[in-house]
Amino acid sequence: MIRDHYLCQICLRKEKLTSANTVHHIKPLETHPELALETDNLESICPACHNKEHTEKGAGKKHEPNRQRRAAVVKEKANQQRW
Repeated sequence: MIRDHYLCQICLRKEKLTSANTVHHIKPLETHPELALETDNLESICPACHNKEHTEKGAGKKHEPNRQRRAAVVKEKANQQRW
């Protein structure tokens, strides 16, 4: 992230300035585990570009109708203590 000045390298190649928050493996770890910590195989990218790079992890998949996508919030009453 520091090396890339916290800028998305994919967007930067398109002459667009976008903040990055993820370090992405250019060659996937599944097929190239030996490159896991090689700096030449890492680049900083923004969430939108990361989702485009990893469509298999859910980006672009249709969600089932009426299925909650977020965790339900449990509401409880506070303990009633007397001071």
